[in-house]
Amino acid sequence: MINRVTLIVLDSVGIGALPDAKMYGDEGSHTVDNISKHLGGLQLPNLEKLGLGLIDGVNEIRKTDEPIGSFGRSLEKSAGKDTTTGHWEIAGIILENPFPTYPNGFPSEVISKFEKTIGRKVLGNKPASGTVIIEELGKEHIETGCPIVYTSADSVFQIAAHEEIISIKELYDMCEKARQILTGKHSVGRVIARPFLGKPGEFYRTPNRRDFALKPIQRTILDEIKDKGYDVMAVGKIEDIFAGVGITESIHTKNNMDGVDKTIEFMKTDKNGLIFTNLVDFDMKYGHRNNVEGYAQALKEFDERIPEIIENLRDDEILIITADHGCDPTTISTDHSREYIPILVYGNKVKRGVNLGTRETFADIGATILDILGIEKSINGNSFANLIIER
Repeated sequence: MINRVTLIVLDSVGIGALPDAKMYGDEGSHTVDNISKHLGGLQLPNLEKLGLGLIDGVNEIRKTDEPIGSFGRSLEKSAGKDTTTGHWEIAGIILENPFPTYPNGFPSEVISKFEKTIGRKVLGNKPASGTVIIEELGKEHIETGCPIVYTSADSVFQIAAHEEIISIKELYDMCEKARQILTGKHSVGRVIARPFLGKPGEFYRTPNRRDFALKPIQRTILDEIKDKGYDVMAVGKIEDIFAGVGITESIHTKNNMDGVDKTIEFMKTDKNGLIFTNLVDFDMKYGHRNNVEGYAQALKEFDERIPEIIENLRDDEILIITADHGCDPTTISTDHSREYIPILVYGNKVKRGVNLGTRETFADIGATILDILGIEKSINGNSFANLIIER
């Protein structure tokens, strides 16, 4: 019997453009392969052992003759290509309509209400790179105390503020107020606090980012697992993505390696259920900034930790490594890309070398987790447990 699943989402590590990528302006995107091509090769020996190079459509990663895990990829059935949509679909929610986006900034009805609620004017109100806009408006922000509001190609309302001008507590409070305003047709996927420090020309974002997501619109595997008396342990921004719903314990992280550390700490406990981890650096620090070398280095750093993760895997536990969308740093775009996600599964009770092919929805991962834990509950998605688990 399997009593625990450790699910690690490598945020934005996509493995090829989806058939409908053209609709999103993402033709030719392939985060992993394009990084490898750009650098003349990318060696990820432990991910290779798990079967990364054997996944359909992955052509630039070494193919092993003796994979120790099972492997596959998945289509995204939901409309969109953002973090919330991807994670929600993994957990069983399929969205027919994408979250709203604001390529021209937020309408006056939103901004005026927000300004009135917080008692301050705002700066910005346009799509922008987070690091660029704080350089552009940071000095004015310090002089006026007005928070910087911006968005991106994703469904986000982001508020940047210098921690010495607007405290973390006040910034979070502003985000809470924005979350209450952004409902109905303006129900953005996430309101994000983006604190920073430094002086003009030397501004830098701090690890105190926090996401204020919509509550899931229906029950997810997190609810089902929790209701069965299991633990649902959230690492990184998982708590934010699910607005705390269905989670029994959570811990935020400073970076990818801290995320791995915290995951392993949970793995060392005797708790059963689900450890659900998001490693955001791939996306936040490198994908959106088109930093190919940094992205590759982050992949290598995670790859080097896989033996330690496996070493802490219990006999009655399985490991699933996946992603939530792409963010190809080799393209002109700095936005997410509509891509397949990898599925790598490992454990003492997992068959080796099974090609899961192309799954129809990310929700197959969630359905499989419920099946593995013996929870008989119908959600979106089809379990592939029967293909990989030694019964």
